[in-house]
Amino acid sequence: MPTPPLNPAAPAPGEVYRDPVYDGATDPTVVRAPEGWWMFYTQRRATHPTPGPGVAWVHGSRIGIAQSGDGDRWEYAGTLSPGDGSALALTPGPPPLEVDRTHWAPEVIHDGTGWRMYLTEITGVPDQWEGHARNIVEYTSDDLRTWRRVGPATLDSDRVIDAAVRRCPDGRWRLWYKDEAAGSITKVAVSDDLTGWSAGGTAIEGRPHEGPFVIDLGGWWWMLTDEWRGLAVHRSTDAVAWERQDGLLLDEVGPPESGLQIGRHAMVVVDGEDAAWIYFFSHPWWDGSEIADASDDLHRRSSVQRARLHVVDDVLVCVR
Repeated sequence: MPTPPLNPAAPAPGEVYRDPVYDGATDPTVVRAPEGWWMFYTQRRATHPTPGPGVAWVHGSRIGIAQSGDGDRWEYAGTLSPGDGSALALTPGPPPLEVDRTHWAPEVIHDGTGWRMYLTEITGVPDQWEGHARNIVEYTSDDLRTWRRVGPATLDSDRVIDAAVRRCPDGRWRLWYKDEAAGSITKVAVSDDLTGWSAGGTAIEGRPHEGPFVIDLGGWWWMLTDEWRGLAVHRSTDAVAWERQDGLLLDEVGPPESGLQIGRHAMVVVDGEDAAWIYFFSHPWWDGSEIADASDDLHRRSSVQRARLHVVDDVLVCVR
């Protein structure tokens, strides 16, 4: 029997959103506001007609925004585009074909008074991974639409991406991030009031990874990290010292025509005392090759998917 052709128009298992501009939605962050649900994501240029050589298609990205009434059905709202004074503002429609900077992996939180975003920024549109600085920059907003630039966080290196920020049981704020200069492990910085950060050492070491995300669920603190083969899970009582849970989440893989591939760079919206929704992205029609070297837009395309998380007997379980 012949192999069915790959169909990038078909929805993948658990898919809730595809970017209508470049079909490269990655690194989703979902928040609930009084007027509904907002998704901020890296708008990779998977189907851009002339993205440039090498990994330029992974760079040159803006932050896309989608909105939803229920967290399940999403509509594209536009992108966060640079304006006067380095501010960012929600602009309907597609971004310009030519861009001069790269925005990755937004982390959006409410601090009790207003919204804060911790955004990875890269100057230009690099066509290779190495040789350029990456910084995490803070922005603030009252309405999720217009963002004022505060400035870069002072961290352990200038090769930092993928911020995750939470207030911890000791009352202090912590910012976890991937430090590529330290072998792509998770470092942490600490703040009493979000006005400045001090180094807090290494949170998760060992195998290289990225995309840390931290939640409080079912009586435990949990950290998810993306190992590019599924999500590793670490558990803590205080969000400071972490122990690893056996196995991986979202590591199921099917043949390319199935649209079932590993989950990447996840975040979680808590939905009860011991249950939550996990949002992540996947490359549904990936053929197993190195994503950065994908030769055509079929394997570069990505979708945002959603699954259920539960805590069962002090173990974090994902039902895809």
